[in-house]
Amino acid sequence: MEYLHQFFSNRIVGVAVMSWAIAQAIKMIIDFIQNKKIDLNLALSSGGMPSSHTSFVTAIMVSVGLKEGFDSTSFAICFVLSMVVMYDAAGVRRAAGRHAAILNQLIENAEKFGITFDQKLKELLGHTPLQVVAGAILGTVVACAFYK
Repeated sequence: MEYLHQFFSNRIVGVAVMSWAIAQAIKMIIDFIQNKKIDLNLALSSGGMPSSHTSFVTAIMVSVGLKEGFDSTSFAICFVLSMVVMYDAAGVRRAAGRHAAILNQLIENAEKFGITFDQKLKELLGHTPLQVVAGAILGTVVACAFYK
């Protein structure tokens, strides 16, 4: 039971989750402004502005740096893992989203010939570099706000 208490009272975890939640809320607000309707599915979705994955890992990284020092081993580990997540968000996952868009076009064309499919692929998987940078800025701001 003590482990659960430690986990839920860990300030770094709390800051990271808060940063992720703010990023998801911003996505919902942007979508509401653009489409004039509330899409609750966006609360847990990937892709979009800003990158919540990037915001999450950046908040952890900056929090660890502020708490333990930017020259600590813990910060170095967080930094490296954050770079992997950001690269993946803007590179691999974005490419997968483009592939899904092309496959969905093929599905639409096939359906014109009577071939049916159960579902379409999710296209909004990754992020543009701007969305990743916005997530990194958000994560940094949230971490700094909680540690000041």
